[in-house]
This record gives sequence, C-alpha cells and structure tokens, in this order.
Amino acid sequence: MIELINRPENEMEVNTMSPLTWAYVGDSVYEVYIRMYLVKNTNMKPHKLHIEATKYVKAKAQAETLKKIENDLTEKEKEIVKRGRNAENHHLPKNATVQEYMHSTGFEALIGYLYLTKQDERLRKILDKCVE
Repeated sequence: MIELINRPENEMEVNTMSPLTWAYVGDSVYEVYIRMYLVKNTNMKPHKLHIEATKYVKAKAQAETLKKIENDLTEKEKEIVKRGRNAENHHLPKNATVQEYMHSTGFEALIGYLYLTKQDERLRKILDKCVE
C-alpha cells in the first residue's frame, strides 16, 4: 500500500474523523490503485491511461462498483459506506446524479477508512474485486 507519510496510530483516531475526510483519502487511494492497475495490465500511452482511469474513478462508475461489491462487505463496512453516503456534502455533482454522487462518496469513504485504519489486506481484496 501507499505509505508516504504515517497513517493515524489507531482506529479511535480515525473514527473521530469526518466520513468526508475518509472519502477524501479514499478518492486518492482508489485513483492510485486504478492507475497502477492500468499501467501494469495495459500498454497504453499516458493520455489513453488517463481516459481509461477516468472510466473507473468517475462518480457513476464508483456507485456501480459499490453495488457490485456490496454483498461482500461486512456489517461494519456497510456502516462506513452508509456514513459516507449520508455525510452532508454541499458539492453538486457535475456529471452524475445526486444519488450516484452520494454512493460514490460512500465507496470512497470505505476505501479511505480501510486505508487509514491500516486494514491493507482487506483493502487489497476489495480493490481487486473492483477491477474483476
């Protein structure tokens, strides 16, 4: 996993963060994962890599990905998604419905939470499922 700076020391510290903070981190983690997945599994040039990565990381795609993996999530993970989805966000989506945007925020919150709580093995399983 990406470890450029120290992550929080314990889960309690992460639990005090806003679900939108988890989503902020999760957005970055997911994008790096997708970019590296494409670099390792394709032979595209950078511009094509960007276009392809966008297909995975846009709100609509993340909402669909969440639906795909939802049955594999634990109750705690579903609760994290729900907290992210229901977090009050005053950002209006540009290329997605409000519902897609809310679900993508829930997805990003899950990815961020798992990363911040150092649940790297579980995070890897979920990320790998996302590209199956």
